[in-house]
Amino acid sequence: MLLLAENISKKFEDGFLAINNISVRFEKGILTSIIGPNGAGKTTLVNLLSGSLYPDGGKIIFNDEDITRLHIARRIKKGVCRSFQITNIFPALTLLQNIQIPLISYHKRNLSFFSRLDKDDVTREEACKILEDIGLAKQKELRADHLSHGEQRQLEIGIALATHPRIIFLDEPTQGMNKVEKVDIMKYVVRFSQEGRATFVIIEHDMDVVFSVSQRIVVLHTGTVIADGTPEEIRNNDFVRKVYLGEDS
Repeated sequence: MLLLAENISKKFEDGFLAINNISVRFEKGILTSIIGPNGAGKTTLVNLLSGSLYPDGGKIIFNDEDITRLHIARRIKKGVCRSFQITNIFPALTLLQNIQIPLISYHKRNLSFFSRLDKDDVTREEACKILEDIGLAKQKELRADHLSHGEQRQLEIGIALATHPRIIFLDEPTQGMNKVEKVDIMKYVVRFSQEGRATFVIIEHDMDVVFSVSQRIVVLHTGTVIADGTPEEIRNNDFVRKVYLGEDS
């Protein structure tokens, strides 16, 4: 077991109970999707697991360590990483610099100015390798804001990989993409998962994507887990089909 959430809850100031006593675990190397209708609590759950929010109750265990109240920066250093629905890159920097910045933190390099990044051979070499892995090596000197939307999401995955994560949460990685871009981005996720680069957990609304790449699917509804199983088990779950997939049993 890589990560365990045990009886966690989260109520916001307006009284909305977003997460209601959820227990869920994530096993190493299992590509998992979290799905559910709008307002089900998917993003809130990931915020709790990654450290953007703290639960009101329950506990979160990562690699046998209680991280329930651990700050997000310290979770990243331990190997818990996430991306956001909105692309989170440094648009005015080159692709190479975007990858080098988290590498500097990981390797504890003492560089004060971005202008010195190109002189840091340790992070430059590793950044070039990551860009090659995500299919962006030829654009390494290009400013990130010149990339297409799909390429920016690829870069975001590269930034995540540069933190040397053990688990990566991707919040709607295919949002705003056409079919070709969706295939492109998910082939990297599947490949990195199969290679053991990290354990991937994705929040995704596109059911074609979910059922084509997932090894396991967790379904949320009104802040609770209503189903947890293989794609085939979820597809054949009458309750899921009724409340989420919009089908009659």
